[in-house]
Amino acid sequence: MDAPRTARARARAELTTAIADAARTQLAEQGASALSLRAVARELGMASSAVYRYVASRDELLTMLIVEAYDALGAAAEDGERTAREAGGGPGTRWLGAARGFRAWARAHPHEYALVYGSPVPGYAAPAATVAPAVRTARVLIAILRDAVDAGQLEAPRAPLGRSVVAAPVLELSGGLPPTPFEDLPERALVLLSSLTGLVTYELFGHLVNTVSDVDTWFDASVAWVASVAGLVVEVEAS
Repeated sequence: MDAPRTARARARAELTTAIADAARTQLAEQGASALSLRAVARELGMASSAVYRYVASRDELLTMLIVEAYDALGAAAEDGERTAREAGGGPGTRWLGAARGFRAWARAHPHEYALVYGSPVPGYAAPAATVAPAVRTARVLIAILRDAVDAGQLEAPRAPLGRSVVAAPVLELSGGLPPTPFEDLPERALVLLSSLTGLVTYELFGHLVNTVSDVDTWFDASVAWVASVAGLVVEVEAS
């Protein structure tokens, strides 16, 4: 009995992957708002009722794609940070590595990136299942900042920010309130993340056309500048 169950599970996984692949094609060609299970079924040569046995609704399909995109972005940031760390890089270099990994994935998958960091899809409300994948990149940045504090490589605040305005889940994600004078570490991590997504979005949505002559150099320099605001030092090699 085990073999048939294993075969069924394998077949289900393969078909679910095919559904996701067809949905990504539709995403690239028509955008998230036009995503349709019926269109996915036509692409696969299946009856709509058969597809609904694997994915119950358009929103469930969107959630599947969103979770995969967030996970892939987080994994890319993790890989970039790990490569820099294993090469002996300090916190600033690890931040640059994470940022480069994040950007590289986004450039290779612009439509999936736009799904999670572009315009909201009308009528779609992201469920709780998207939360953990969505914070994978943030966890990388928080770990870098905490390691910088431990290593004495994070600058103290230049001016007090006053009362913290980050929500309790952000403090929990940050591992609780950091030691004085680094209570603003969650805010710094949020600045790093929002700046990173802003830099990548600005590039992918075409706003740098006829604006900068070397996008790679501009990105690295911008990442280094943002790091300095957050109290890190990034050594960027001149090209």
